[in-house]
Amino acid sequence: MKIVIQRVSEAEVKVEEKSVGKINKGFLLLIGIEVDDEIKDADWLIQKILNLRIFSDENGKLNQSITDIKGELLCVSQFTLIADY
Repeated sequence: MKIVIQRVSEAEVKVEEKSVGKINKGFLLLIGIEVDDEIKDADWLIQKILNLRIFSDENGKLNQSITDIKGELLCVSQFTLIADY
């Protein structure tokens, strides 16, 4: 399992010009899941992502998590992350 995390002020996914997902401040997650990945791996990554302190606090320090700011998640399947070249 591989995940690319991008901190965003807003993000949107469109398919054929139709919006299928949209968030405000939070994380855009590109997720590649392999056949051997287990639920315990996903659970561990979810906790890791939710506890990343990469949002600014009132002093401008990167000291807040997505849960602290009540941010949003937009998850996008990205099978190319696990491609074998």
